[in-house]
This record gives sequence, structure tokens and C-alpha cells, in this order.
Amino acid sequence: MPLLQIDHMTHYFGGLCAVSDFNLELESGELIGIIGPNGAGKTTVFNLITGVYRATKGSILINDVELVGKTSNQITALGIARTFQNIRLFKELSVLDNVRIANYSRLNYSPLEAMLHTGRYSAEEKRISEQALELLSIFRLDGLAEERSANLPYGSQRRLEIVRALATQPKILLLDEPAAGMNPNEIIQLMDFIRWIRDQFKLTIILIEHQMRLVMGICERLKVLDFGATIAQGLPAEIRSNPKVLEAYLGEGGEE
Repeated sequence: MPLLQIDHMTHYFGGLCAVSDFNLELESGELIGIIGPNGAGKTTVFNLITGVYRATKGSILINDVELVGKTSNQITALGIARTFQNIRLFKELSVLDNVRIANYSRLNYSPLEAMLHTGRYSAEEKRISEQALELLSIFRLDGLAEERSANLPYGSQRRLEIVRALATQPKILLLDEPAAGMNPNEIIQLMDFIRWIRDQFKLTIILIEHQMRLVMGICERLKVLDFGATIAQGLPAEIRSNPKVLEAYLGEGGEE
């Protein structure tokens, strides 16, 4: 049984079909990419998987559990986490609190216990802080734990967003254009970083990206969207030479 199985997923905004008959089977440990020109429907696919939108038609299963109709919080609890094309940190909160927040869907104390500061509340808050600091230390951000996240440089904010996603203990990590704003040297480092994350945390990763150097360098297979429809899928070498892809995407500056 695939870890993630998407069958005939379709979504309309009014009369506009944003995603049409999208199908995907994802095995545990895979690293795949979804590519396509701007407006192709890539981020909409992520929004449908994570419950931001509810699919008009079709099915989305993780470990044979239906996701369509569940809230984003419920989907996160089932093991899917994501980052965003535009970084969405709580900018006024500390680095530590940004990671702590990811644990609050699994709290082991009641609102009353929080108000009364009971022993269980204190123990749980200590556990959450220790786990957050341990995760930050893996990404060499623990020295910035008390810093406002808005004060971090761009690259560190990107890493913090990934740390926050990992704090939810996902099985599947969705990365939405992680190379946005990076130079060629940073992109090479990011490729190693994504592979390391996959292996270190035993993750399955779906990547949306415009940087073909990154996509072709790390993805094991690709799906290509254009105007919401899948126009090609296969190994990176097959996609690179596919005439439909060259016309729809790679011909529009995809070799940058």
C-alpha cells in the first residue's frame, strides 16, 4: 500500500479548473518533484493535500486514511507537514516559540491545567521546550533560540520554517520552492541539505521548484503540470527531453 495515494483529484475555483484529474502514488522514502510554469496548479496541489482547499472531486489517502474533508490540523496530525513559497513564520515570536507552537496539536494537559499551572502542565511545557531546542541544535539554530524570528537572515528563516515543519513529526514533507531567492552556490548546498533531511528524519518529500538544477539534481521522478493538467511524468532524464515539457516549461527559462 502506498504511503500517499491521490486518485483523480480535481479542483475548481468557480468555473475555472485549477487542478484536473491529478493522480499520484508515493512510496515511503521517495523524493519527487512537481514542476510547471507559473499558474500551472502546483501550489494548489499542496493546498488540496494539506486541507487548505477541499478537493471538488477525487480522493487523497495517507496510509489508507481519507484526507478530503479533514481540517489542516487533522492532516498535520496524520503526518503531513509543509513549508511555503513565501516564508510564514510568526515574525514577532522567538525562534524557540516558533518551533514550540508546532507541538500544541499534541498537548497532554487541559486548558484548566494550563490556567492553574499544574504539575502536568509544567512537565509538558518543559518537554516541549527541550524537544524544540534539540531540533534547533540539529540545524545549528539553538544559539538563536531567544532571537525574534524576524531578525534572522533569509537563509536562517528558511531553515527555521523547515525545523517548525519537522517538529510536527511528519511522514511526508511538502517543500514549496525552497530555493526561492537563493544564488547558485546556495542551491548546491540546499540539494545536500534536502537529501540529508530525507535520510536523517526518514521522510518522504514532495518538492515544488522552478530551479531546474535543483529539481534534476535530487528528484527521483517528476510530474509536470500545465494549466492544472499533468502533461508528463517520469524520470528526470525523460522529462528533460520531453517535447511537451520543453514547450510548456523548460523553454521558458527552465535551464537557469
